Amino acid sequence: MVEFDHLILLSILAAIPLCVLLFLWMLRRRKKAIQKFGNTQIVQQLVSDYSSGRPIVKFVLLMVAFALLVCAVVNLKIGSKLDKTKRKGVDIIIALDVSNSMLAQDIKPSRIERAQMAISKLIDKFEEDQIGIVVFAGSAQVLLPITTDYATAKMLAMSANPDIIPNQGTAIGEAITLATTSFDKNSKNKKAIILITDGENHEDEALPAVQNAIKEGIIVHTIGMGSENGSPIPIGMKGFNIEYKKDRDGNTVVTKLNEPMLQQIANVGRGTYARASTNDVGLNAIFDEINKMEKKNYEAKVYSEYNNTYVYFIVFGLVILLIEFIIFERKTRLTRNLNFFEKKRILK
Repeated sequence: MVEFDHLILLSILAAIPLCVLLFLWMLRRRKKAIQKFGNTQIVQQLVSDYSSGRPIVKFVLLMVAFALLVCAVVNLKIGSKLDKTKRKGVDIIIALDVSNSMLAQDIKPSRIERAQMAISKLIDKFEEDQIGIVVFAGSAQVLLPITTDYATAKMLAMSANPDIIPNQGTAIGEAITLATTSFDKNSKNKKAIILITDGENHEDEALPAVQNAIKEGIIVHTIGMGSENGSPIPIGMKGFNIEYKKDRDGNTVVTKLNEPMLQQIANVGRGTYARASTNDVGLNAIFDEINKMEKKNYEAKVYSEYNNTYVYFIVFGLVILLIEFIIFERKTRLTRNLNFFEKKRILK
C-alpha cells in the first residue's frame, strides 16, 4: 500500500512538456543564428569549443532532477507494517462511465473531470467504509477491488479516462453486474453502488442487472452527468480549433443526458438519483443516504507504519543536479579532444 503527502503537487510535472517545447524553440533559434554566418558544420568546426550535444544532455539531466525533486515533495510512503483492526462501515462500489461521451463539456471542465473531482470529495468524507471502483464504456472492468486504501482509490479515480476501455459504448448493465459480483460475499456490511454516467446506454438492458443487485441486498444510486440540451464530443485539436465527433453523414454528434433512465435505475434500485451541474455534482444527497445505512463491524487489514521515500528522491535529484553542473556547455581544454556528446564528422 502506498500513500502520498501532497499528491496534488504531481501536477507540477505538467511543466516538463512546456519546458521541452521552449528548449526546442531555443535550439531552433540558435541553429538559425549560426546559419546566418554560413554552413552550420563549417562554423561548428571553426569554433573548436562549440558543443551541440552538451546543452541537450544538460537539459535532460535538469528535467530528470526536477521530476525527482517534485516526487520528493509529494513524498511517496510505502506501508511497512500490516495490522488487523476493527472498523465499522459500509461497502461502496463506484461505477464510473469512461466512454467518449463523458468528455463532453456541458459540465465544466468536462463530465468526466467533474465526476473525478466528485469522487475525490466523496472519498474524503469516508471514515471506515470500504470502497471499490468499476469503470465502463463498451465493456466494464474492475479498476480497484474493495479496499480501505483511500489514497489509491483517489489516485486511480483521477487517472480514469476513455483509453482504459478499448471498446467504446456505454454498457451500464454490465457495469452494474460487475459491481454486484465484486463485493465480498462473506462481508456482512451493507452495500451500495453509485453509478456515475450520462445514461446513454448503447450496449445492454440495465434494469435486469439492477434487479439482481436488489436481490443481493445492494442499493443502487445514480448520478447523471450532462445536460438535456447536450454537447458535442471533443476528439482532438486541429490547430487551435477543437475537433468534434461526427457521424457517417458528417454531422456533429451531440450527446445528451438520459435522465429518465437514470431515474428509473435509482427507483428500481431503491436508491437516490442526483443530477450533476458545474457547481454541484449532487453527491451530498447520495452521501446522506449512505450515512443512513446501518454500519456493520468488520475486520480490516491496514498499514500502521510507513516508510518515507523522499530522502531517496532528494539524493538522486541532487546527484543528477551535480552532474548537470559539472558538464559545461562548451568544451574545456581537458575535454576538447573528447567526443562523448557529439558524433564524429568526416570531412569530404
